[in-house]
Order: sequence, then structure tokens, then C-alpha cells
Amino acid sequence: MNVSDNYRQNWESFWSGTSDARGEAIWDSDPSLTAKPHSDLLLPYADPARAIVDLGCGNGTQTRYLATRFARAVGVDLSHAAVEHARRAGSGDGVEFQQLDLTDAEAVDALHDRLGDSNVYMRAVIHQSEPAARPAVAAAVAAIIGTEGRAFVVELTSASRDVLGRAAAEPAGPPPKLQRIYHHGLKPADADDEEIPRLLTEAGLEILAEGDTALPQTEHLADGTRIDLPARWFVLAGK
Repeated sequence: MNVSDNYRQNWESFWSGTSDARGEAIWDSDPSLTAKPHSDLLLPYADPARAIVDLGCGNGTQTRYLATRFARAVGVDLSHAAVEHARRAGSGDGVEFQQLDLTDAEAVDALHDRLGDSNVYMRAVIHQSEPAARPAVAAAVAAIIGTEGRAFVVELTSASRDVLGRAAAEPAGPPPKLQRIYHHGLKPADADDEEIPRLLTEAGLEILAEGDTALPQTEHLADGTRIDLPARWFVLAGK
């Protein structure tokens, strides 16, 4: 299956209305808080001589960091506008970006054919995907890593809903970057906690390691507290 036209348009409108300024998207955190510690968790299991594919790369902030830890980094995103942001911010030197619908199995297989078994980095993609599309997203991870690659997947947990709910209920209303998420019809933390590991294992992935973490956001509450969203990470291999 492919994603719905409505879902695709929500992401296009979000990224089309986002400037090239770093941190304007609520999840566009500095790699020192995200891709760096995540790479540290992945690398004991992964071959850095293989490419790494950043699924749902957005404007490519994390992709560009990953290129410093792996032989090559390829950022892919459903949104054409996001990919254009990423390209404007810089490619080359082992970094490239392309539009890709993770539910398009033929396109995913074509990427694997071009790169061979690769590593995967996927930060908070399944939880906001349409429910019917989530098995295909997990299957895309398995297809890209094949038998030799490894994946790092981190997804928001249900506890994030409480954090977001408190932020939205502040007297002045949701902080601006969070308000934009809701305005564009995006649905953070929409998956149940049990759903994520089930989808991964049903896709033929083996969980090598896992743990709890938090995903720092670029938005703050009225009192200045940074919004950090509870999450769970998984290091995965193909079976």
C-alpha cells in the first residue's frame, strides 16, 4: 500500500511552510542530543564501512552527522519539500538525499539494490505513520538492512502523550512549534507501546538491544523547560 493523499499533503504543507533555519521543526534537535548518542548505541553492532540510510530524514540535520560516523549517508523522506530543505543545507562528501515513500516496496527494493545491505537510522517515524502503513514502514527497515546491515529505531512511547498534553494545556496554549504540528494534522505518539516491537519482529527483524530514552525537542514550556519526549530505542538485525 501507499500512504494516503491526505497524509502526504500534511507533510508537504508542513515542510513547505518551514524555513531553512535550524531548529524550526520541533524535532530538529542538535545531533549531539540525538544522532550522536544513537550512533554510539548502534556502532557496536554495525559495520561503519556500510552506508547508513536515514529514514524520514526531514531537513537532513541528523543525516549529515551520520555521514561522519559511517562511510556514506543517504537521507530519504516522503516529502519533496523536506528533501529540498536537506539539499539546500548541503549534500556531497558522502551525503545524499532523495524522496522515498517507505510504503512503496518496489522503490525501497530499488534503493537496497543500489546500496546493498545498509545500516538504518529511523527516529520517530512509525509512531506518527498511518496505522495501515506501519507494517510497510517496518518492512522497509528489514528490506534495506538485508542480512548484513543493522538498524537503530527509536519511537515515542505513550508517556509522550502526557508530556504533549501538558504542553498543549498551558495557559497561553500550545508552544508555537507544537501548535504547528497540530495545525498540519500530524499525530505524534499515535502508536501503542506494544505495537512497535510487534511490528518490528513481524517484519522479520531481530531485536539485539533495546532501552528507554527521551527525544529532546527544540521547543520549551512557558517556564523555559525543554520538552523531552519519552521514547524507546531498538538495535535490530535481519533474521
